[in-house]
Amino acid sequence: MRHAISLGLTLFGVWLLLSGHYTPLITSLGVVSVILCVYIVLRMETCDHETHPIHLTTRAVMYWPWLAIEIVKANIDVAKRVFSAGPNISPAVYYVKSSQKTELGQVIYANSITLTPGTTTMDIDEGTFVVHTIAKDVGDDLCAGEMDRRVSLLEGRS
Repeated sequence: MRHAISLGLTLFGVWLLLSGHYTPLITSLGVVSVILCVYIVLRMETCDHETHPIHLTTRAVMYWPWLAIEIVKANIDVAKRVFSAGPNISPAVYYVKSSQKTELGQVIYANSITLTPGTTTMDIDEGTFVVHTIAKDVGDDLCAGEMDRRVSLLEGRS
């Protein structure tokens, strides 16, 4: 039940931020639409710790800023490679071992890799990710394991 309440509050918060209209009629329609969405999710029996992971909320507050900084740094790196005079792009494929034990942790790790420019997770096979990188040094940085360690901390493992 707490997942449903959290989902409802999250949906309503996002609705308020995106709508920009706070009249009683529009706000009440937003409340009705959120209640309908939560009802449908509950009927489908898809509201659980994986679809709405409220248990990660406090640790995610520390992970998201780190990931945002990594995304900005990777954007700058890719832009430098694209606009440089020499050929700084040497695509490579890496097999990266994941230390996450849950499917949710592996999905977060794979999505974090793909969100970072210059890297794309192509496949996941029993805890090993097939990752395409823009250059060998980018893949070496990924294999160093900092992102894996951060996702493990987010997941609740040290």
